[in-house]
Amino acid sequence: MSELCSVPRVSERFAQSNALDEDIARLKYVSGKREEALRRLGIRTVGDLLLHIPHRYLDFTRSWSIEMAPIGTVCTIIAAVDRIVQKQPRPRMQVTEVSLVDETGVLQVAFFRQPWIAQQLKQGDRLAVMGKVEFAYGFKQMASPHFEKLEDGRAAGTILPVHYVSDGVSQAWMRRIVSGALEVVGNPFDPIPAPLRAKRKLMSNARALRSIHFPSSMAERDIARRRLAYEECLYLQLALRLRNDGGLVDVVPYAHTAGEHLGALKQALPFSLSDEQEAAFQDILHDMCDGGRVMNRLLLGDVGTGKTAVAACALAVAADSGTQACVMAPTGVLARQYADKTGPLLSQAGMSWALLTGATPAAERERIHAQLESGELDVLFGTHAVLSDNVAFKHLSLVVIDEQHRFGVGQRNALRAKGPGADLLVMTATPIPRTLALSVYGDLDTSIIRHRPVPGAGVSTRVLTESSRDLAYGAIREAHEKGQQAYVICPLVEPSDSADELEDVPGIARDEEGRVTVPVPLHDTATELDRLCLALPGLTVERLHGRMPAGEKDQVIDAFKRGEIDVLVSTTVVEVGVDVPNATVMVIENGERFGLAALHQLRGRVGRGSVSGTCLVMTHSKGNGGASAAQDRLQSLEKTTDGFTLAQTDLRLRHEGEILGYRQHGGVTLRFVDLDADEELIEWAHLDAVELLRYACTLDSVATRPLRDAVAMRYRHIFKEVSGG
Repeated sequence: MSELCSVPRVSERFAQSNALDEDIARLKYVSGKREEALRRLGIRTVGDLLLHIPHRYLDFTRSWSIEMAPIGTVCTIIAAVDRIVQKQPRPRMQVTEVSLVDETGVLQVAFFRQPWIAQQLKQGDRLAVMGKVEFAYGFKQMASPHFEKLEDGRAAGTILPVHYVSDGVSQAWMRRIVSGALEVVGNPFDPIPAPLRAKRKLMSNARALRSIHFPSSMAERDIARRRLAYEECLYLQLALRLRNDGGLVDVVPYAHTAGEHLGALKQALPFSLSDEQEAAFQDILHDMCDGGRVMNRLLLGDVGTGKTAVAACALAVAADSGTQACVMAPTGVLARQYADKTGPLLSQAGMSWALLTGATPAAERERIHAQLESGELDVLFGTHAVLSDNVAFKHLSLVVIDEQHRFGVGQRNALRAKGPGADLLVMTATPIPRTLALSVYGDLDTSIIRHRPVPGAGVSTRVLTESSRDLAYGAIREAHEKGQQAYVICPLVEPSDSADELEDVPGIARDEEGRVTVPVPLHDTATELDRLCLALPGLTVERLHGRMPAGEKDQVIDAFKRGEIDVLVSTTVVEVGVDVPNATVMVIENGERFGLAALHQLRGRVGRGSVSGTCLVMTHSKGNGGASAAQDRLQSLEKTTDGFTLAQTDLRLRHEGEILGYRQHGGVTLRFVDLDADEELIEWAHLDAVELLRYACTLDSVATRPLRDAVAMRYRHIFKEVSGG
């Protein structure tokens, strides 16, 4: 690593680097309304401004005259405004028609539902428009093209950047301000060591910033984006690892030793570990037995791939070492399921265990507390209740967190604090593409289990429209006649709920700005309960949702497991943790409202026993216009049951933060990285982050301190100073 971190020369370029953290008020042209507008855009420092990159470009190096613009092709045309006409062909439909002319002809441009454009333009204005050229009624035409009024003389032969702007700062002013900022910053010191840049064939940071804002060619723009994408991913991985490892700097890792408990547990398992399970366990065992570092590992596994068995082996290793382990689950249902399934195996292996949730009686709770402090208990299963201050372990050496994305980083660290130096194993049944795992979980090493060790009966999926609802009800009736049960999943709890109620529902589809869009009526559990009681007389129908008290939820789930409920109408609360092998049919209402990851997780609730399952996804989507993306997702669900393949498809179709249904790490989003296309860059960043921290564990060496400062400035909201900083 020393070759990647040669000591940088101290120069005045450091002062230019510091300019990135200065307030935008120091910049030329920034004051009054323009300053207010920039701050509304979240731009507070010079660095923020330079990272506010254009969202598109008008390429005048390849502009066309109106006559020569090819029909059916997306083109850029520069012409003058000749006439502006506003029309209203029908109620609530306003059309602004703009006639553009150049020396070769006339182009008719139509803007729909944008009446304000008529006030922005006047006859004689030079306009650049970019869109698909069509031909109708004797004229070439464009519908709702991107457009730019050319006021600053930057046009012919250049590439014009188009930024997101706000009232008070126009595109022209934004370009002037950015240009001025680039002059102020000049050629600052690049935090990424030169040997590392050379190894990855990356341009310098200063050149990348100039090229991304004012490229001489689109190829240069792409090279600049590549550098900034690598930098973004490297900085994020370093920030996550520094934050995670910050509390471990002075902690001595515990070296576990495998022994009799592990052997007995493997004997107690109803099946031998598959090759993938064994490989994942060996990763974990290596980490746990390594006295030189604390384990931080993510175990990724699709529904039914046997992550619990692998985790149980890790619990046995902790017991073999004379220490304790804690398994924390997001719900009481899932915690109890772990206890019910894993507890007997632990008992057969000679290990003691207990379950602690919010519903645990006071007397039993006190007994558990005492046994933990004395060391009598080897393993504690629990929910958030294990985070209570009066839960103290004699020697906690292993923390296992299931469905870890449902916990905050603070909760994860609070549990680890109960056992300084404790190894961490986090698990999720949500399939995640490797690129997303490396980016979002950059502070964790990753093991993946893709296949089920014991194949279940499986599940078939079919997408139905509202006109085929009788098929869904028929499937439920048929299952009931065979003594089987069914789920019906709704996106809302009550009819009075709106799309806003979906903000915390995992997997709900949103538009490009993260807003929930509701083009069709949404089903709710209350209305659906009444509808099913009428449509399916003689069947016992109950509902389940997250707003119910914990005790009431447990009662409903227990009754469903015992077969006392024929149809369970629920929200996505059953996505994780409800294991009822007798449930063979699932109907998902408003399937277009959910992401692939959520749909895949939900259908994993059926077909878990010896009888194959059926998942029927109801949709109002017709497959045209804005509904096509939803149709693509649902068709993918029909074609494959491979969760990782579906996750990759979801990543291509939707924003990366929606794959898991929540915004990661306090709102971190990746503005430069394309998680679908930049796999190589992300792999590089992961490997280089590991190597840099191996060279300097807190980046406090002379060679890496500039990089540390850049990471802290870029991700200040998630970065925490580590000891000695």
